[in-house]
Amino acid sequence: MDDVVKSLFERPQPQLDQSPPPRPSREEAEAAVEVLLRWTGDNTSREGLRDTPKRVVKAFEEFFSGYHEDAASVLERMFEEVHGYDDIVLVRDIPFTSHCEHHVVPFFGVAHIAYYPSEQGVVGLSKLARLVDVFAKRLQTQEALTAQIIGAIDLHLRPRGCAVMLEAEHMCMSMRGVRKQGAETITSQFTGVFRDDPAEQVRFLSMLRRGK
Repeated sequence: MDDVVKSLFERPQPQLDQSPPPRPSREEAEAAVEVLLRWTGDNTSREGLRDTPKRVVKAFEEFFSGYHEDAASVLERMFEEVHGYDDIVLVRDIPFTSHCEHHVVPFFGVAHIAYYPSEQGVVGLSKLARLVDVFAKRLQTQEALTAQIIGAIDLHLRPRGCAVMLEAEHMCMSMRGVRKQGAETITSQFTGVFRDDPAEQVRFLSMLRRGK
């Protein structure tokens, strides 16, 4: 009996195909938008909606351009000539707009990023803003967006520590469901010295609020 059970567990299991399905054509995407518009009860042949499927698909190309961008290429150039500077670098109030993966409606707010440079040097300040957009311009949750930003910085910059905080308002909460306009969601994550030393977290938060 044991041999029978063992043979069942040792039998090769079927492998599920994890590859994404083929990307639909532009024409298929436009047709899908038209179906949704007709589902709302409107008339897609009227002047105001006649070209809406094309406009929506074009807008989606911009909204979700992050799928075609790479964090590594954004962060690949480092500047070593910093004259011995090794203290905190903070870029705060980076505006972003993303889309909730559950309802495909926007959420928007600001990102704050701080890090302690390693011996590799520092990255251009605009690159941190671009990095936020690489991940924000995808279907997202705020929690995942926070983790992806700090994960990319840790992987490619190898800082001594990193801190990321996002503050955002979600339209899926203010336009539908509980309809609570103005409610703000805050997420944060720390690595390295920020994670290990509570005083560094306090310093990060104090610098964020200074001058506000």
